[in-house]
Amino acid sequence: MFSDMFQKLWANGIIQRGIWETIYMTILSSLISYAIGLPLGVVLNITDREGIYPLPLLNRLLGLVVNFFRSVPFIILMVAMLPVAKLVVGVSLGNRAMIVMLVIAASPYVARMAESALKEVDAGVIEAAQSMGSSNAQIVWKVLLPEAKPALITGAVISMVTILGYSAMSATIGGTGLGQIAVSYGHQRFNPDVTWCCVFLTVIIVQVIQEVGIWISHKTDKRIRH
Repeated sequence: MFSDMFQKLWANGIIQRGIWETIYMTILSSLISYAIGLPLGVVLNITDREGIYPLPLLNRLLGLVVNFFRSVPFIILMVAMLPVAKLVVGVSLGNRAMIVMLVIAASPYVARMAESALKEVDAGVIEAAQSMGSSNAQIVWKVLLPEAKPALITGAVISMVTILGYSAMSATIGGTGLGQIAVSYGHQRFNPDVTWCCVFLTVIIVQVIQEVGIWISHKTDKRIRH
């Protein structure tokens, strides 16, 4: 049923290591991307014309930068950012460089997801906080972020799945993971069972991320009775 190549990869722990490397790159990249993208999303939201601290010029300039990086296909962005990866982590190839690429590609995406989630917060809640004399910082920390938490978690799930898809291109710059195994040991060596095994394992990882994310989102949603 399985080729000799698949059995060899499994016996040597290469597939198991590929699973771990894929999960590791996805989680670490997602955490860093959210650490960068969430503040950007907050700034985009509050500086909007209808935000709590309108700054149209800043909002427009920041929006242009975010849209620029979102518009570039990942494979092109990855090649263009090789010098940046070398500057940040000292190498332009391998998993460390790939994480830099993933963060650069995902942070603008996360920023827009966060901005969209924050816009879903009921304006009446914000107006009530303002009427009680809350500062803009208090509104962000005690109203916007808590109220948007379920949508932010849902956005995080979507972002992680997107990052996981991007990570499959790691083989392009000498990285590892399931994508590299599928290309190097499956496609290039004519072992379709290896390729489909990587596809199946990737689908499982995506399903786990989605199920866990949805469960957390429901638990944090005050509108749902538990």
